[in-house]
Amino acid sequence: MALTNLQKEKIAIEVIRTLVNRFDKFPENTSGNRNAPFHEAFLSAFTDKLQDKVPDVPFFISLSSWLHGLNTTLGQQFFESIAHHLSDGEKREYTAKRLGTQYITQQQKEDISELITDLDNAAQTPNLERENGVIFQNADSTLVRALDFSADVFIEENDTITAIELKSVKPNSGEMRGEKQKILEGKAVLYRLFPNKEIRFYIGFPFDPTENPTVPTTYNKDRFFSSIIKMSKFFAQEETLLASELWDFLSGERNTMEQILGIINAISTPEFLIKFNFLLDNNNRGLESYKKQLEEWYLFSEILLIENDDQIKESIQNKIRLTKCYNQKLFKNEGGYNYERYYRLKSLIPQKTND
Repeated sequence: MALTNLQKEKIAIEVIRTLVNRFDKFPENTSGNRNAPFHEAFLSAFTDKLQDKVPDVPFFISLSSWLHGLNTTLGQQFFESIAHHLSDGEKREYTAKRLGTQYITQQQKEDISELITDLDNAAQTPNLERENGVIFQNADSTLVRALDFSADVFIEENDTITAIELKSVKPNSGEMRGEKQKILEGKAVLYRLFPNKEIRFYIGFPFDPTENPTVPTTYNKDRFFSSIIKMSKFFAQEETLLASELWDFLSGERNTMEQILGIINAISTPEFLIKFNFLLDNNNRGLESYKKQLEEWYLFSEILLIENDDQIKESIQNKIRLTKCYNQKLFKNEGGYNYERYYRLKSLIPQKTND
């Protein structure tokens, strides 16, 4: 099944916001390049390989820095936001600064330490059922402080708690042991906080970099696990959500990753800034091409306002504050959609039209 119009719109807005911010930082020329003498010196050894491919080394360095910034944005903001829109989940941080210090029993702490040691020494292989059997217990033991942990996606339902830690596809060497211990202690904490609910904690990866680029939504867990140091040593495949498996899990629908990429491809074109500025110009609202552009970018909320523009104007009349609201632009400076304006104008639409 397809995503809802609201989900598509929210994904589209995240795409627009990301592009606007990255365009602002894109290196147009070398005049503003940061000084990078060591980078340039080392790249001299690759002159023959860069020839006919990279005509401007200083620009190449700046572009590499820009691309690193894009990777950071996707990993820390975009993927997380999309996951929330798909799942109706949220980010939860079980830290002393956020939700207060969390505790588990001394027995759980010791059992988890033993589990980690056994996995590290290859005395045991990852086994989700066995590990849960050790963790999910109410032993009469002293409470001790658990490791701080966060769930990039936290979903609470009537009978289940689902937590997902989203990771980049290139975790640092040695990171897997720490991630596993944090997740095990995190599950123990959630078991104490939600004793009558099933606790599920996954590690999720937005795509599989080992897969063929011509089929970007597919994945191979065996190959992917082999590409990450100690991944197979600490994590079972059933506690790992990868590529389209992750996105389908979040939405509850099939082909979700394909739909996300379709929205990105529809918006992320060489004409993006021209189209963005076209939508920013309120003088274009009455044009048929304006509505067509809104449809192309999945901006269904704004389409509703355009289709009911006459009724909205009639309701506004000469009211000064509503007039000011009407004349606001649909996008904020950072590229986010102006939902405050939308909801205020939507309330002016007669109910029979608004249903």
